[in-house]
Amino acid sequence: MAANTAASTTGALLNSMPPSTEELVSLGLYVLIAVLLIGILLLITRFLGQRTGGEVKGSPYESAVKPSGDARLRQPVPFYLVAIFFIVFDVEAIFVVSWAVTWDRLGWAGFWQITFFITILFLGLLYLWKKGGLDWGSRFLHGSGRGGSR
Repeated sequence: MAANTAASTTGALLNSMPPSTEELVSLGLYVLIAVLLIGILLLITRFLGQRTGGEVKGSPYESAVKPSGDARLRQPVPFYLVAIFFIVFDVEAIFVVSWAVTWDRLGWAGFWQITFFITILFLGLLYLWKKGGLDWGSRFLHGSGRGGSR
C-alpha cells in the first residue's frame, strides 16, 4: 500500500504543470517585499543607531580580567586533523544509526549498502593510519616530524 502511494505521489510530481504566471508574480512580489523590508530596517538602524567608540570599548572583555598576551594561540596542525577525523566518523555514526532504525524496512539491499559504506570508511581509516594521521603525539613532541621543533 505504501509503495503504491509513493509511486502515485512521484508520478503526480513528474506530471505536474509548471507554475503559472500568476504564481510566479506573487512569489516575486513576496521576495521583493521581503528584501525591501530588510534593506529599509538595516538603513534605519544605520542612521538612528548610536555609535560610540573608544579604547575601553575596543578592548576585549575577559570576565573583568585584563587580557594578557595574544588570544591566537598556535595549535599543531595534527590537532585540527584529529578534529576533522572525529567529525567525519561522527557523521558516519549518524548514518549507521539511521540505518539501524530502519533496517527491517530496507531488507538485504539496505544491508549491502551499509556494508559497502562501512567498508569504504574502514579502508579510509586504514589509509589514514598508514599515512600516520593518527600518530601525531610523539612525532611532533620530539620535533622529528614535519611540524618542526619546539
